Order: sequence, then structure tokens, then C-alpha cells
Amino acid sequence: MEDVFNWQINRNMKYPYSAAMPEKQFAAVFDINKCIGCQTCSITCKTTWTAGRGQEYMFWNNVESKPYGGYPLYWDSKLLEKIGGGKWNNNTYAGKTIFEKAAEENKSVEGFLPALEDWSYPNMGEDEIYGGSVTQGMHIESLPHPIWFFYLPRICNHCSYPACVAACPRKSVYKRPEDGIVLIDQSRCQGYRQCVAGCPYKKPMYNATTNRSEKCVACYPKTEAGLHTQCMEHCIGKVRIQGWISPPDKADPNNPIDYLVHVKKIAHPLYPQFGTQPNIYYIPPIHVPSPYLTQMFGTGVDAAIKAYKAAPSDTTLKGLLVLFGSCAELMTKFEVKNDIAIGYNSKGDIVAQAPIQEPHVIRDHYDKARDVYRLDVT
Repeated sequence: MEDVFNWQINRNMKYPYSAAMPEKQFAAVFDINKCIGCQTCSITCKTTWTAGRGQEYMFWNNVESKPYGGYPLYWDSKLLEKIGGGKWNNNTYAGKTIFEKAAEENKSVEGFLPALEDWSYPNMGEDEIYGGSVTQGMHIESLPHPIWFFYLPRICNHCSYPACVAACPRKSVYKRPEDGIVLIDQSRCQGYRQCVAGCPYKKPMYNATTNRSEKCVACYPKTEAGLHTQCMEHCIGKVRIQGWISPPDKADPNNPIDYLVHVKKIAHPLYPQFGTQPNIYYIPPIHVPSPYLTQMFGTGVDAAIKAYKAAPSDTTLKGLLVLFGSCAELMTKFEVKNDIAIGYNSKGDIVAQAPIQEPHVIRDHYDKARDVYRLDVT
């Protein structure tokens, strides 16, 4: 095991290989507050990448309802139980990562292999509410809500310290040095499924027809062309923004991903205590109680929610949130001028523009001129 620094848990940790950061790192931010669970991302991914034999059960992109949903079933709660849930000392993780826990038994990665039937219910727990039931006439005004659920869209995190890479005995799984995308070399894979067992997010999947493991490829042909992935581009809720993330000490405030993750700190990684330094970040839902979100996204969720709720008076943040899902090309820079949010590609060309305040009209509920009510009064 090598000593590497993981900035998401704010300390050094053990990893089977020495740190080898790519030239640039694929990353994305998902705004959970806007996800409606329509599964358009899941279907556009499936029809693009997993429509073949042996892939019938595969959803490289899935959307599950929390707290009860999971694909495969209980993928996160089983691993949290193995590593003890996770304890934080302020912003430093005080528990064991999946690599440190595995070292106690002379293994490379702590994990488990889901049963085949665990993949059979991608919508298990969908829309199930925590905290009680909804009664007729119920109206909730306070935050967080006393009863709640939320949708969690998930793809491969293309981690900086990938557990699938650490677990593979064939060295079939590799991280591209040019963009940090994690792929499986199909010519080397022998279908041992160690990557499936090792990945804490359970995103590698086994194809029983080819006897190989497969996973999300970050739509690398599109990413190489400077375009959003299929799931990012086709998200009708404009939940996602894709780009490149810098190390914290080199954060660029004009880079959309850096701004959200490092500058405003409103986007956080999923289960950072696993120790893989994932590169998909989430803006936490504002209606969910803090203890649950802290376990899922680490410390800092309270400050993130406070900053997100203040976005209407924060012109720069508001402008960037408006640019989510606004174009097919990757935005590597952004700015807000004269209440117009502008996104630029890597060549400096404008690829998106949007007013941070849409023109609107407030219509009276009663139209005196026509003696008619404009609202439903029944």
C-alpha cells in the first residue's frame, strides 16, 4: 500500500498504487433539487450503450429514490455497515476507508459481490417516503421537511483512486492519463468480477454473454470531441453540468466545476468516506434533514444548502445554475455580465447565453375587464 493524499477526506490514506493524477479530470455536478426522476438519462444511456445481449439488466446510468431505493439493492448500506458508517472530526474523516479496512485482512479493497437478484429491481423503493405518510390536505412550509424522499441519479464516478482499478487482478481496468476516464480493457478482462465486488458504487457490471465486466465509459467519443455525455445532454430537468475539475489548490473560479465544488463549496462527492475520491458531485437536496445528508455527502452540507438557498441574491451562482443543461458543448469557462450568464468552450467561443432573470408577468386572479377568474376557484 502507498500513502496518497485524498482532499475529500482531508488526510493521507492507503491505496494499492501511488498517486498518478491525469492531465485533466472528467467531472460533473448534479443538482438533486431539480431531479424529477423521469429516467430520461437512464434510457438515453441504455439505448446508446447497453442494448446488447447480456446487458439486459444493465443501467450504467440509474436514478434511485432515497432513502429506500438502490441499484443493486442495498449497495451503500451494506458497505457502510462493513466500514462502520464513517466518523468525521470536523472536516477530516476519522474512520477507515475501504482500502484501510481491507488492509486489516491483507486484501486490497473491502467490498462485496451483489447477488444476481439484487440487480433485478432498479426501481425498488421508488417514491417511498421516509417519516410518515401524506394525508389529504397536508401542507408543508418548513425546511427540512418532516417527511421526505429524493431522487439520486448515478453514473460511474471515474474516481481519482478507483477501487475497480485496485481490485482487478488482471490490470484490465485503467484510468486514462489524458482525461481521468476509467475504462475496462475488454481484451484483458477475464470476468473475475473483482471490479464489481470492489467498486463501492457498484458501477462495473458483469456480462454473462461475453464473460467480461463492463462499465460507464463517460461517452468518451463525445467527451473527446468536447461534447456532453448522452445522460448530461438529454437531461430534461437540466440537472447536470459536465467539465473538468482542478485540484483544490489550483481551483479556477471561472471554471464551472471548480466554482461549484471548490469556490462556493455547494457540490459534494457521494460517500467520500469510501476513500476513492469520486468525481461526480451533488448539490444536496434542501428539504432533507442534515444527519442523513452528512452521512451521504460528508461534512459541509449545511453550508452548501445555506449558500444554495441564497442563490437568488448571488448573481454569479445564480447565473451558473441557469447555464446547467443549456448546450451540447462542454463549458470550460463562464461569466455573468449585465445579468446575462455566458458559457465558453475550450476555444473561448460562446456556447451558451441565458438571462439570469426570465421576463415574467404576475396575472391577477380576477380579470375585472372580462369579469372572469384566472385561477381555479372550485
